[in-house]
Amino acid sequence: MVGRMKTHYYTATSLDGYLADQDQSLDWLFQFGEIEGVQDNYRQFIDQVGAVAMGSTTYEWLLEHETLLEDPEKWPYDIPAWIFSTRDLPVVDGADIRFVQGDVAPVHAEMVDAVDGENIWLVGGGDLVGQFHDHGLLDEIILSVAPVTLGSGAPLLPRRITSPSLKLVDVQKHGDVFVQLTYEIQ
Repeated sequence: MVGRMKTHYYTATSLDGYLADQDQSLDWLFQFGEIEGVQDNYRQFIDQVGAVAMGSTTYEWLLEHETLLEDPEKWPYDIPAWIFSTRDLPVVDGADIRFVQGDVAPVHAEMVDAVDGENIWLVGGGDLVGQFHDHGLLDEIILSVAPVTLGSGAPLLPRRITSPSLKLVDVQKHGDVFVQLTYEIQ
C-alpha cells in the first residue's frame, strides 16, 4: 500500500445531506441501480480497507435488509468489523464481528493494530463518524452525492465541522447521476 493508513468515511448522501430517509430507508439510493464506474470505484476502495466500524443502527439495517441471520454468507465483509452498540445484538454466523461501546479512541487504536497498515472504513452512521472526528481520528470523507433531496432523515454528519477545515482533493463523475467528492481533514 502506498502512503499511510487512513480512516475514511465512505458513504452515499442525498443533495441535502441525509444518509437515509426518516424511515431508515435507502430506496431513494437503490432506485438508480448499477451506475457505470461506481462498482469499480468501490472495489478499488474496499481492496485497501483492513477493517470496518459501524454503529448499531447501520448494523441492524444490514441484518434486516440483507437477511444476514438467515443467510450469513451474504455478510459483505471478509475483514474484521467493530460494531458500536450499548445493546446486545445478534451475531452473523462466521463473520468477524467485535461488539464495542464507549470512547472511540481506544477502539480506533485496536483497529489500527489489527489492520497492519491498511485503511479503516467508518461505514456509518453519521453520529459515530462525528465521534471519530471529535477525537481527530478521521482522515477523509468520501461522498457519493445522489441527485435527490429527502428533507429529513439520518444526517450525513450531525456535527459542525468548521475547523479543521475540509480540503477537496478529488471529484469524480459517475454517469449522469452521482458525483463523488473526496475531502481530506486538515
